[in-house]
Amino acid sequence: MPEIPFTGRSRSLKLAPIRATDYKDYPLIFKYDYMKDNNSANNIKSKTRRRFLIKASIGTAVILGAWASIAPVRRMVAKKINEIDLEYENSDEPITWFEVKADNTIVLHSPKVEMGQGVFTGMAQIVAEELEVGIAQVQVVNASSLGRPVDKFATGGSTSIAGLWDVLRELAAQMREMLHNSAAKIWNVPAESLTIKNGVVMGKGQQLTYGQIVQKTTEWKVPKEVKLKDKKDYKVIGKAIPRIDLKPKVMGEPIFGLDVSMPGMLYGAVVRPDKIDAIFKSADTSQAEKMPGVVKVVLEKDFVGVVAKTYIQAHDAKKAIKVQWKVNRVWQQKDIEDMLKVGEGTDFVIQKKGSAKRALREEGVIEASFNTPIGAHAHLEPNGAVALVEKDKATIKISTQVVNMTREEVAKRLELKTSQVEVQATFLGGGFGRRLHTPNAVQAAVLSKAVGKPVHVFFDRQEEFQNDTFRPPTHHMLRATLNKKGLIHAIEHNVSSGDVAFGSPLTPGYAEILAGADFGAWRGGMIQYEAIPNFRAVSWRVKLPFATSWWRSLGLLANTFAIESFIDELALKTGKDPVQFRLAQIQNDERGQRLKGVIEAAAKKANWGKPVPKGRALGFAASTDANTPVAQVAEVSIDNGRIKVHKVTCAIDPGIVVNPDGVRAQCEGAIIMGISASMFEKMEIKDGAVGPTIYGAYEMALMRDAPKEIDVVLLEGSSKPSGVGEPPLGPIGAAIANAVYRLTNQRLRSLPLTLT
Repeated sequence: MPEIPFTGRSRSLKLAPIRATDYKDYPLIFKYDYMKDNNSANNIKSKTRRRFLIKASIGTAVILGAWASIAPVRRMVAKKINEIDLEYENSDEPITWFEVKADNTIVLHSPKVEMGQGVFTGMAQIVAEELEVGIAQVQVVNASSLGRPVDKFATGGSTSIAGLWDVLRELAAQMREMLHNSAAKIWNVPAESLTIKNGVVMGKGQQLTYGQIVQKTTEWKVPKEVKLKDKKDYKVIGKAIPRIDLKPKVMGEPIFGLDVSMPGMLYGAVVRPDKIDAIFKSADTSQAEKMPGVVKVVLEKDFVGVVAKTYIQAHDAKKAIKVQWKVNRVWQQKDIEDMLKVGEGTDFVIQKKGSAKRALREEGVIEASFNTPIGAHAHLEPNGAVALVEKDKATIKISTQVVNMTREEVAKRLELKTSQVEVQATFLGGGFGRRLHTPNAVQAAVLSKAVGKPVHVFFDRQEEFQNDTFRPPTHHMLRATLNKKGLIHAIEHNVSSGDVAFGSPLTPGYAEILAGADFGAWRGGMIQYEAIPNFRAVSWRVKLPFATSWWRSLGLLANTFAIESFIDELALKTGKDPVQFRLAQIQNDERGQRLKGVIEAAAKKANWGKPVPKGRALGFAASTDANTPVAQVAEVSIDNGRIKVHKVTCAIDPGIVVNPDGVRAQCEGAIIMGISASMFEKMEIKDGAVGPTIYGAYEMALMRDAPKEIDVVLLEGSSKPSGVGEPPLGPIGAAIANAVYRLTNQRLRSLPLTLT
């Protein structure tokens, strides 16, 4: 395709008095809207989307430290984080994103990766809508880090479609107008006289495909303004389009990182600790160096690895390396449980209204505690990478959620410029937050440099479990008082957790100063029933001796389990219906109206309050996450002492629904993953080791444990899309536990849910 020069464009921004900022190019906390065109919400001025964060200079850090120490300000920061809309930060022109082929196919180079969530299909729909092409004409591929859009943040946080909504529509509309105007110039006719259909520009008996226009054009001008379609005119958005990545997955094409092969490729293996809280000291590699197929043993200051001709030879040689580890302490499960208690560690008030603390000193306080265990990601494809390091270039092919960070880490370790490192993201065989940090790319690059050939380095299953970045265990204390009307007068939620966001390379250091509490750990931990006169939420941070980090929905699953189980308990104490009890205490603002909407829709669809089959009961729960409210009803029975989920009804309001089938699939997947985490999954520490380290021993939901029916109701209570991938994980654990109580009178307060 010919190179397209671009013209400059004017941009204007509307600044707010307090804003989050760009720290080392990683957008983080706040999103502020750009100045809207006064003529129409659909007339979008071309602009560079930038986030303005506070620069972390020494002077500013001092000011921030003093400023953020004020509790009300930290609570304001927490509120903003809880309601954030993360938009993609774009400074690229359309040609960086789109490739127009001679056969009139449009290729979108996506900065967001496809890890099974179906975002490629949603993006194809958005592009097809504004480019005026058929969905079959659009291909979506993972963007290379060279010459294509690079996501400075990550694929995660339920932000792919929501964050690209404005950007993709604008870029596609710009590309459409560039092609439209170029056709008019070729024919020397007014652009208004031409029409477009299915990627063909027509007028006065002539027609040109987009592919033909590109071949005839050498100079392009990006329009200063483009008109975006009104919702009423959508032809593709809102339709249940089949997955565009379905065929390669069904046919078993080599699209995942584990499948990657390069000419002359060797295999690598890295020695990793089998104990937590262990630091690499030294290694005796003499035996490994003599083993069959070994090409080289590479000893670095922080790790030791081996390169061999085959995968088996590499892993056999790895086992022969004798490594000395500095183990600071041999930890046991009880040690972790003793650390992880409300009252231990550092506390931060993240939400406050009225005088909950004072109100809860009165008589009649109802109390309850809840616990959740360590959770593994347990994704199907283990972590790894294929690296080829040449004299002045490194190529990394990897299943990753963080293309930009991977590029920067490899460049730093190899002492290259980032422009000399190409990261090619593959499809992900499961992500769930596990691939938000990929030091395995650095290790693969170091091994490749040592032997001068491409090297394929992947964890085995045991290593994947042992060296996971786990979902942290949690402990919750809830307290409440009721008023004479049988509603909540005051409520407090305390959650103790290990880190989720803090300590991650994605989170800038100043975030700890600014936010105080780990916003990943308390995600879902605020009180959403804001009509309650007095409420308070407190996050307790505990430093754990093993790696904990992002896990799908972060703290949402654990926090919602605790809060919504407690809300159910309070409703039953008052003799009120749990659905009506919730509705009566929701604030009448936009967020509250959307929450009410899903609660009412789920209850209606599930026939809440009507008779259910004998031996079964319904449980209700709701949550709001990523600006998406979700309510769920679980229909449950007890079979030979085991909990059985027969049906889940889910109502979700993700704003504009780009692909209804995709949203339903996300809800179904999240619910089944939530059932697995709520009823089966648990990791423990014994003699310094974490386990189990193999499927089977690490229990997960099987096909027999999945509900026979998942009924999803879609609402559109917002004018733009919000998150979908994680919000449906929130309510399911509490919904099941609440149903179990109705069957057994046992209030289950710990995950995984087990009857006594």
